[in-house]
Amino acid sequence: QVQVVESGGGLVQSGGSLRLSCTASGVGLLFSGSTVGWYRATPGRVRELVASQSSGSRPVYANSMEGRCTFTRDNAKKTVTLQIDNLNPTDSAVYYCRVQSTSKSYWGQGTQVTVSS
Repeated sequence: QVQVVESGGGLVQSGGSLRLSCTASGVGLLFSGSTVGWYRATPGRVRELVASQSSGSRPVYANSMEGRCTFTRDNAKKTVTLQIDNLNPTDSAVYYCRVQSTSKSYWGQGTQVTVSS
């Protein structure tokens, strides 16, 4: 089965940086043609877009993230990376990766990011 796994979260001091990774594995996913998005959620039920990239397009970023995020993609390794700089406590959340093919979407279980003051 297809599996999406995030990694790279943790505890970081305000002003620091993190590099989050999302790797898709399994059969039946055309990763190079997929849309990959990063989302984040607090303990509440809202999940907001952080960054995303459609196949053949440039990455787009949420207003709160633009200028301090870098989205990269490695189709051969089926991996995307989100570099976040200048973290502040409001960035604390569980970060999720979604891989959307032409027919299906796959979510990871998330990776926790905690930013201390």
